Amino acid sequence: MFVDEADITITGGHGGAGIVSFGKKMHSGPNGGNGGKGGEVYLVAEDDLTLLEQFTTKEIFEAEPGEQGGKNRKTGGDGKDLEIKLPIGTSVIDRKSGETLFELKEKGQKELICRGGKGGHGNFEFRSSRMTTPKISQPGLRGDKKKIKLILKLVADFGLIGLPNAGKSSLLNELTNAQAKVANYPFTTLTPNLGVFKNKVIADIPGLIEGASLGRGLGISFLKHIEKVGTLLHCISSESSDPIKDYGLIRKELGEYNQVLLEKTEVILITKSDLTDKKKISDFKKKFKSKVQKVLPVSIHDWESVEELKRLIAGL
Repeated sequence: MFVDEADITITGGHGGAGIVSFGKKMHSGPNGGNGGKGGEVYLVAEDDLTLLEQFTTKEIFEAEPGEQGGKNRKTGGDGKDLEIKLPIGTSVIDRKSGETLFELKEKGQKELICRGGKGGHGNFEFRSSRMTTPKISQPGLRGDKKKIKLILKLVADFGLIGLPNAGKSSLLNELTNAQAKVANYPFTTLTPNLGVFKNKVIADIPGLIEGASLGRGLGISFLKHIEKVGTLLHCISSESSDPIKDYGLIRKELGEYNQVLLEKTEVILITKSDLTDKKKISDFKKKFKSKVQKVLPVSIHDWESVEELKRLIAGL
């Protein structure tokens, strides 16, 4: 199952404790060392969309604690930092305040999320002219703790959208080597699929239905992925009895989820064009002429139409 949201708790490493120690004889003075610093927690962006799956079995993460101080003023070792890898396109949200802390936008981006606790002082630090044999030390401090929500929004140049069974996955497979599952029934695509053509990322967004913005069907869990898409490739099956209605339904759901989605560049693809005669295709084009700048009939069984779509994608 594709995971695009997760709630986790992360904590910086606990600082190591200082110790009470003296030389072989008390009068030789205190020599208890300080504790080491706790490890810090970093979030690191990687180009692996499945990374949020790790949180289905583990939700609490903590960096390594600092080591306890030693005799002869030896400072304990610092705790090892913890790096948690997340997919590019992940938003990190503080669950307490609701504030978006940052977004991971490019591979290798590394963000500090929780600092480790400081190590406690050993008794050497408490020596003075008045207290020559201090028998006190400090425990280490706790590291930062955060409860965060991770939300993945796919980052793609093009998004294939439309009603279920409109031919989106077949087109993605034809344009790229994505090998998305294809079958002649709705909701074949249960998770977003990605492919690359001419260094441009194309996302196949699972089919939307009326009420998707309210959670029906596959719900809003996939509408959010359209927010990061540059250009919409709106797929409408040539077999549709009412293409204008189909188009309006999807546009309505996009707008109710986020009005900004309606401002994106949009191309209409009349899919499965090999199953319809030229007159019907021509009628389709006339109906959509006033709505978008480009209407393109396409079929995976028509080499020329696929090549025209490739040229369109390469040029946008």
